Amino acid sequence: AERVVESDTDPRLPKMVYGVVQSVRAALKYRGGWRGLLEHMYTNGDYPFKFGTCMGSDAAGNRYYENRVDYPFGQHRWVEPGDIHNFDSTSIPPEWHGWMVSQNDAPPGEAEDALIERKMAAIPTMCDSSAPDAHNVGHREELFNFHNMHNQTQVRSRGYGIGNPVVGLPPGVKDGYYTQPGSPYNDHSINIAPKIGDLDEAKGGGRAYKSEKWMERLMTAEEKAEREARVKAENDRLTSKMSDMRMRALAERRGRGAGTVVGN
Repeated sequence: AERVVESDTDPRLPKMVYGVVQSVRAALKYRGGWRGLLEHMYTNGDYPFKFGTCMGSDAAGNRYYENRVDYPFGQHRWVEPGDIHNFDSTSIPPEWHGWMVSQNDAPPGEAEDALIERKMAAIPTMCDSSAPDAHNVGHREELFNFHNMHNQTQVRSRGYGIGNPVVGLPPGVKDGYYTQPGSPYNDHSINIAPKIGDLDEAKGGGRAYKSEKWMERLMTAEEKAEREARVKAENDRLTSKMSDMRMRALAERRGRGAGTVVGN
């Protein structure tokens, strides 16, 4: 009888290996060689082996791709950052973010902006108004971003005097994140106490103080001893003066006598 030997090898394995080899070959061609492929593997995970149609880019250099054939919904759109070493999700502008999460089917562009303008122009004016704003949202500040980061929360120094090289914040520059009114980090809420004196005023200044307590902290031991001696001498002078005034007052009362008593 003929003996049949069953193999434990999955028949799909050769096809899977062939698919991996094809993906690596395509990635090498798409990424410009091994260096680009390994760099993207280190920074972006599966992006080196993910291919799609480039739908556009933004001011930060981020490139947006789409592939509805090979990937399921939710994974069919992705972004490849312009700066792969310092990528921040806040660098994705709102219009592209809406496209990334499938709020919009069409990528942002001039056609979409023109459509919005036509819609706004077609809205009839219900009544005349002298309001300074053309919509019910009210006043809105102009769009501001720091190095294409639309969220300013991370624009802060990583330590005193070192800035933040990740987001490009130079040393010594003030942080850009929002602070509420009344916060000690809000410039408009800081109440700077005025200087009331300077220990080195005779020398041109250098040790200004805001209060008597602050002055004591700045004084040296010799200056404190000299100050105590002056205070003691002034107290002794005032005590002697008050004693002399009291003695003169008593002498004047004795000189006037007890006065005249008027009876019945």
